[in-house]
Amino acid sequence: MLPIFKTQRRFKGATIAIALVLPLAFALGATTPSNAQTPAAAAAKAAAPAAAPKVTPPPPARAVSLVTPKIEMWPDQMEAAGNIMPWQETRVGTEIGGLRLLSVLVNAGDVVKKGQVLARLNPVTVETELDAANAQLMEAQAALAQADATLERGKRLAPSGGVSQQELTLYETQKQTAAARVNAARAQVKTQQLRLDSATLVAPDDGVISSRSAVEGAIVQAGSELFRLIRQGRLEWRAEVKGEVLLKLRVGQKVTVNSPLGPDVEGHVRQVSPTIDLTTRNGLVYVDLPLDTNLKAGLKVTGTLALSKRKALVLPATAVLHEAGAARVFKVNAESRVEAIDVKVGRVQDDYEEITAGIDAHTQVIAKDVDQLKLGEHVKALAAQDAPKLTLAPDEAKKSGD
Repeated sequence: MLPIFKTQRRFKGATIAIALVLPLAFALGATTPSNAQTPAAAAAKAAAPAAAPKVTPPPPARAVSLVTPKIEMWPDQMEAAGNIMPWQETRVGTEIGGLRLLSVLVNAGDVVKKGQVLARLNPVTVETELDAANAQLMEAQAALAQADATLERGKRLAPSGGVSQQELTLYETQKQTAAARVNAARAQVKTQQLRLDSATLVAPDDGVISSRSAVEGAIVQAGSELFRLIRQGRLEWRAEVKGEVLLKLRVGQKVTVNSPLGPDVEGHVRQVSPTIDLTTRNGLVYVDLPLDTNLKAGLKVTGTLALSKRKALVLPATAVLHEAGAARVFKVNAESRVEAIDVKVGRVQDDYEEITAGIDAHTQVIAKDVDQLKLGEHVKALAAQDAPKLTLAPDEAKKSGD
């Protein structure tokens, strides 16, 4: 019985100790902060990996279309400068002097027709001289009639001896003299009639009055210039070019004149100077201009002469970026990123530009919107069937169709 009793006492004591410890533990737990960590928990938290930062997805790659250069036959072009001049300029003056200008009917810039009256001189003096010439003519004709009658009478009397042979010869001489006086009088009448006609100045051809120096009331001198007339209103561009270039030009070749007043003017070579200036080593090219051109005579302009054709590697103008005096195109490299290529540009025709250096005929470049690209930018090159078609000029479209 004794062992059992001791065991029960020990068990009872342990129960009491546990009952005393538990409340104390709960009391200590109530006073500990909620975020307090045990050393083991802190070590576990430090060993855990840090949370990854939030990553923004990259923007989608820009879609770009590609184009391959074309080889075409383009004419060589050369820039030149020269003056706009009248095709032919006629000086209109008077053939008689000492007469007063009665009226002036046109001004500079007026368009006139052939035979149109430009000015009139006072004809009173010439009319008086014409009347005098007519009177002299009538007198000479009367003298001729008398001489002719005397000769006829002498011929009738000569066989009977009434008139000697010497007298008959005298009568014939008098008739010839009278006839000569008649002819002289007629010439004088014609001269005075021409002077009277010259008192009225008319346009020698259709055209435009380019200058006027005639003033009403002034007394003009014979041969003095009163007007200048651009015949038929035609203008031409006289371009000055090097002698070696002059040899390459032919009549009828196309020329583009740069007009400061509006759109460019197209003309054609009318004539090439047969000589070259020994001092400047230059020659003149005469280019016909259309009648409705807005250019004016005396204006100095530049233009482009089209020479013989040669091959050209061309790209659409939308594929070439001009910046700070340089030109470049853009391609897509093996990593699908934008890469710039410096190029040299030559001739320009319609919406295309010639590439003289930097790429070859197999280089594919970005076709348009090149001013919006950034170097190294990730892009997506469209497949051939997805790429938008380039708009061709009417002439190029026709060639493509052929």
